[in-house]
Amino acid sequence: MLDLYLIPVINGFAYGLLLFVVAAGLTLAFGVADVLNLAHGTVYVVGGYAAATLTDGSWGGLLLAIAVGCLAGAACGGLLSVAVAPLTGRGHLAQALLTFGIALVGGALLVYAFGADDLRPTLPEALTEPVLINGQRYSGYRLSMIGLGVILAVVIWFVITRTRAGARVRAMVDDPGMVASLGTNPRTILNGVMVAAGALAGTAGAIGAPLIGPGPGTANQVLLMSLVIVVVGGLGSVLGAFVAALVVGQVQALGPIVAETWAPYLLFVAMAVALLVRRPQSLLPGGAR
Repeated sequence: MLDLYLIPVINGFAYGLLLFVVAAGLTLAFGVADVLNLAHGTVYVVGGYAAATLTDGSWGGLLLAIAVGCLAGAACGGLLSVAVAPLTGRGHLAQALLTFGIALVGGALLVYAFGADDLRPTLPEALTEPVLINGQRYSGYRLSMIGLGVILAVVIWFVITRTRAGARVRAMVDDPGMVASLGTNPRTILNGVMVAAGALAGTAGAIGAPLIGPGPGTANQVLLMSLVIVVVGGLGSVLGAFVAALVVGQVQALGPIVAETWAPYLLFVAMAVALLVRRPQSLLPGGAR
């Protein structure tokens, strides 16, 4: 029984941690900057194409791909912040329409540039070697992704909860007027949050390309999962997004084993249950961040 569930559970952790890095940016953009960014999945794909293009089997190529993915994602976040700025006060529908249009145009340009096939990066040989877990062969890179995902989660938590910049971001969620009265321009914080959200998505795209490779359907897949995590975890709640992402990862990994017929619907059943047993503002009691 343990052998049947062990590898899927580990896969669920790898998938969930990757989704958390993506969704953390989206939940901050939505919960702090109040921007419904439907181009977030496309920013992930930009990072994925950076990995597929720049990796050459060397460690240097992999590090370069992650760095370029992060910078490209940050640039996309900055451009999106500028694009939605004129829509301030016009509601989420206007933002959704604009960013959805940007996603469509961006996706078409990426397919034109890189082709319609799903791409995969060329990883260093040390990461392609399988490792034995309880006698079963498992991807070394996926284990590395779990470790890197944990590190990124800790860094995100530390920045949000233990730094002055993070305190200003949290204050923007609770009382934007107070932030402005303290001499900090709220627009500067909002732009910074959008840039950081893009950087997280681009980084996730680069490190997650072997798991969710860039292709024509990737942006929609990543965006859908991220929106589910944001809804369940709570707007602006990074800790809630972390818990929700791990739940989503396990549902996606164990669903085909536990209930194969219902597997495509289990994610939305889990979302409905979470929203019924917890208030929508946060998956965690007290709206923990």
